[in-house]
Amino acid sequence: MSNHTKSDKESRHALAGTIGNVLEWYDFAVYGFLAPVMSPLFFPEDDVISGLINTYGIFAAGYLMRPLGGVIFGHIGDRVGRKTALQLSIAMMAIPTVLVGLLPVYSQIGASAAILLILLRLLQGISVGGELIGSMSYLVETAPPHRRGLSGSWSVCGGIAGILLGSLMATVLTNSLSEAAMQSWGWRIPFLSGVVIFAVGSWLRRTLVESPDFEKSKLSGENEGNPLLEVLRTMPGRVLHMSISILLFATSFYLLFVWMPTYLTKLVSPPIEHALIINTISMALLLLLIPVGGRLSDAFGRKKVMLTATALMGILVYPFFLILDQGVMIHALVIQIIFAILLGAIQGPLPAFMVECFPIRGRYTAIGLSYNITLAIFGGTAPLVSTWLIKSTDDLASPAIYLVVLSAISFVSMLFLKPIDGKTDNSSISSQ
Repeated sequence: MSNHTKSDKESRHALAGTIGNVLEWYDFAVYGFLAPVMSPLFFPEDDVISGLINTYGIFAAGYLMRPLGGVIFGHIGDRVGRKTALQLSIAMMAIPTVLVGLLPVYSQIGASAAILLILLRLLQGISVGGELIGSMSYLVETAPPHRRGLSGSWSVCGGIAGILLGSLMATVLTNSLSEAAMQSWGWRIPFLSGVVIFAVGSWLRRTLVESPDFEKSKLSGENEGNPLLEVLRTMPGRVLHMSISILLFATSFYLLFVWMPTYLTKLVSPPIEHALIINTISMALLLLLIPVGGRLSDAFGRKKVMLTATALMGILVYPFFLILDQGVMIHALVIQIIFAILLGAIQGPLPAFMVECFPIRGRYTAIGLSYNITLAIFGGTAPLVSTWLIKSTDDLASPAIYLVVLSAISFVSMLFLKPIDGKTDNSSISSQ
């Protein structure tokens, strides 16, 4: 096979494996960005912060379903195949996304509107719990050994691309429509538009070929039995270790990007103008830097790149928040760009690192448990916890202290987490 043909094949795998994350994270991001608009529509409150807490509570509830999604799709991915799991996860996200855009609001059906919104977010949470971990496993398993970091980084890029689209959509609508129009019908447009991404993604996913590593595992009979029970029996310590190692990864993005526009416009005084534009610019840079982080990890090692960025985050985040609290737009732009550089170095290498820390047998399930448990507890709750910390302490920089603590924990935990050969038998890590 020529190098050109190999390159084309890798590109097709990357695009097909990544596209589902665009839809998954587009929807979740849109909900986060439009929380200030949707909050009074579903949770009428005189207190703005209380209304945001209710809205972000539903954001968190969707994430609390992620471990269940990881178990469900992990079982499918480890028993039936990565391809089937990825095809199902994107389909399961599309219907609730469109239905959110069609929901009646509180003024039309009362509290039932919030109940319906909660149910749809829970369904989406199950789907998200299977999508990214499947994409990680698939892309790394189908990549050449010397390009695993780069290939795995595309799975996170898909998520960032979806979030970037959500940010861009929110920016365009906010700047184009009046406040009344946004509250009346404008907020529905991003959710209804998700059907376009789904159509493209479904078409691309039909071209997927199964992971060669999974096929070998299937032929050898390694994927027999219940993947969840196998993982809990042979590697619970390693799953927990990984969960602790990704605390900063799980929390920092949602706090520093998804929640940040709300922070800069609703909580900082004076409010920072063009916060969504700043967020869009910095996320576009992050999208470019994640593959750089993945490639650097191929050259210098996953842990070296991630540990350096984690340490810098722990050192810089608190003074950066003190500067943000002054309400100066150029300061916010520069700081968001620096955050993008640090997160690119953390997020780029992580997919390959996670895949390389678990054996093929039960890998999808093991990654799903470690990743989704942490994302559910810390990632999905990051906007809620950050808003609550500010309300409880009257300190606008209190979320930064939260990140400092998580940075320290992640650094120490990852320092002692050692990757294994992906084809190593489970028994070799059962005591770790």
